[in-house]
Amino acid sequence: MAQVFKNYTSASVGTSPTTVYTVPGATTSIVIGLNLANRSASTVTASAQLGSTYIVKDAPIPSGGALSVLEGKIIAEASDTIIVTSSAASSLDAIVSVLEQT
Repeated sequence: MAQVFKNYTSASVGTSPTTVYTVPGATTSIVIGLNLANRSASTVTASAQLGSTYIVKDAPIPSGGALSVLEGKIIAEASDTIIVTSSAASSLDAIVSVLEQT
């Protein structure tokens, strides 16, 4: 079983749900980090989901601030997605860190 650490990023996430990460086929992923940074001039609220289940919903992030969403690990199966949404256009950068096992 091969194991590889990877980061996936998405810049300028806005009000439309943005898929930051999709687990590849025949893979199990351990999500070990999910960081969101506010790049706008005002406070925004951020939501992150695993598929349709919220990991965090409407968490406030001040201008120039960041939020580390995970305190533990999440197991994701093939085709699961990590989706991020902001309350303001082009306001968040997102980084998802995973350990992929094939």
